Amino acid sequence: MKKILAAATAAVLLITGTSCSGFLDEELKKELAPDNTYTSSYGFKVGITGLYAWARSEFNTWGTAPTTLGQACPYESFQVATDIVYTGHKDGNLVPFENLSYTSSSTFVQNYWKWSYGLIANVNEILSYADKNENWDTPNDKIGFQAEARFFRAYAYRYLVYLYGDVPYVDKIESQFRIDFTRTPKAEVLDHMIDDLKFAAENLPENPDNVEETGKLTKWAALHLLSEVYLMAGKYADAEDAALQVINSGYFQLMTERFGSATNQPGDAFSDMFKEYNQNRPSGNKESIWVMQLEYNTPGGGGAYEDWSKRAWVPKYWDETGFTLCDSLGGRGLAQIVPFQWWIESTDFFDATDIRNSEANIKRHWYYNNPETPELLGKPAEMTELTRSKCTLYPAVTKFFYGKTEDDPSYGGNNKDRMKFRLAETYLLLAEARIQQNNAAGAAEAINVVRRRANASEITASQATLDFLLDERIRELVGEELRRLTLVRTGKLVERTRKYNPYSKEIDEHNTLWPIPQTIIDSNTGADFPQNPGYN
Repeated sequence: MKKILAAATAAVLLITGTSCSGFLDEELKKELAPDNTYTSSYGFKVGITGLYAWARSEFNTWGTAPTTLGQACPYESFQVATDIVYTGHKDGNLVPFENLSYTSSSTFVQNYWKWSYGLIANVNEILSYADKNENWDTPNDKIGFQAEARFFRAYAYRYLVYLYGDVPYVDKIESQFRIDFTRTPKAEVLDHMIDDLKFAAENLPENPDNVEETGKLTKWAALHLLSEVYLMAGKYADAEDAALQVINSGYFQLMTERFGSATNQPGDAFSDMFKEYNQNRPSGNKESIWVMQLEYNTPGGGGAYEDWSKRAWVPKYWDETGFTLCDSLGGRGLAQIVPFQWWIESTDFFDATDIRNSEANIKRHWYYNNPETPELLGKPAEMTELTRSKCTLYPAVTKFFYGKTEDDPSYGGNNKDRMKFRLAETYLLLAEARIQQNNAAGAAEAINVVRRRANASEITASQATLDFLLDERIRELVGEELRRLTLVRTGKLVERTRKYNPYSKEIDEHNTLWPIPQTIIDSNTGADFPQNPGYN
């Protein structure tokens, strides 16, 4: 496996550098060039492993493998300027996305375009060589590798369509250098994504307990994403059908009993899902559909800069007299994003019995822990408007508390495996599809499955509105979902941001898309490539 990962990293970098060019004619006989790599099942396994590595670098800050977003806070740029959080630490990379001053030259605006098309270029390279290769270990290898590759192409276009709208659809390696790309209509790109995901669902493994390696894609991951893409495309009956296929597959269940590595510690079935080592099926977690493997310093895992969401969500408690850095408090939080009081401190946003509001899931009680201040040690620390304004003490979502901190509490990374798709969200996608079809009773039924697990009261059909669903997604998925994408898909970004977010109240419809990177417009001199409305 270590050899495969090393080869995959090299192959990804080479592929990206050569996939769209015709001006390098070197024949590399002893290196991992595509002509030398994609000649056997093992070679394609190397390339596919590279796709997983590229995908899990989606929030990489300024690391080296295999791509980076170039600044701190890429993940957080999808959370601010919405209805759930504001910038606490006032990180200079993040503030422009909160106050809506980002431009077509902003780093994340440029680099998410590059990240997405880099992944697409790698996919297209693999698909091109798969059509040529005849040396397979088994008859099913070719179609299996194609299925994984096409899932990742749809996954990359998911970012592009949400962020930029109409984007060039590229499904092959260009033999000649081009400067005449045009913007493909969003609806057409979505149709291509649907085709890719349908192919993936038909050809990926079915049994998640019988995959070659932990974290590998199955047909159910493809169907979960397909349900979301159908929602994006306004094909609500198809979205409902795709979600139901996952729900009714018999392979997944909402976790209702304690499990995994921390059952001897305070908590509940919900908090157990976010404890280290509890994300994958071998831990007993039957809710996860697809898990990105980010475990630190482990073959197939993540690096030091791969995922810094821990420091984003954890308060700067350590900056308060009487506290010191501690792994059980989340390590070195920087409070780059802070939850709005309207939901996290509301007396009625959560039912009193809702386990998602338990101390194990939202830390509301802080106790001094610094032995050097013995007069305070063990006593409760008061949360006040001052501690909130300093970003030191406030109610904190604990999903990102856990990870590699015990050896170095000052370390800011997360680096535990990350659930990308889980069954609770599939139910909420089902509810969204039913709301969009005016089936309020069916939507309430789907939402109530999630609420029953949380020990929350069930809702009636009259309560099953799009706004209630978006509130429920906060209760269930806050921090896991990219909130901006959810609000764009549901058409609620502007309305709910204006209602709940005083820091981004100037938002208007043009902010539902980011600008096209200016470098793309400037270099595409052979065809008209218009900027998104509202941007220079």
